[in-house]
Amino acid sequence: MYFYPMAEKEKLRLDKYLWAIRLFKTRSLASAACEKGKVKFNSAQAKPARHVVLGDEFEVKTEAKRWRIKVTGLLDHRVAHAEAIKYYLDITPTEEVERLQFQAASFHTGKRLSKVGRPTKKLRREWEDFRDGEPDAP
Repeated sequence: MYFYPMAEKEKLRLDKYLWAIRLFKTRSLASAACEKGKVKFNSAQAKPARHVVLGDEFEVKTEAKRWRIKVTGLLDHRVAHAEAIKYYLDITPTEEVERLQFQAASFHTGKRLSKVGRPTKKLRREWEDFRDGEPDAP
């Protein structure tokens, strides 16, 4: 079953559009982001019921990324990612993308790196043998 895109003159809510193009997992998350001021239109907070028009540009702040998108098509239902990206243009500035990549690279997951930190029992024995069997001081 294939759904056709909306006619150009139909009305489409902003929260429904953001959900349909897969910027948010649920429509209620998209609506909450609008209400919290994480979605902006012309540097002003956009309400979830705002009508989306072709050519509109929005700044959207999600948990993972800060988006700047331009509406290229209206989509009122959720489709696969490969299809959804045809309905908006990502115009996020390159310096923002680079900053996010740097943050991701420097993010520490909490997992201890191999051979770093507390020594294993084997390493501890080797160290004691090296020091002529003198046990560590308490």
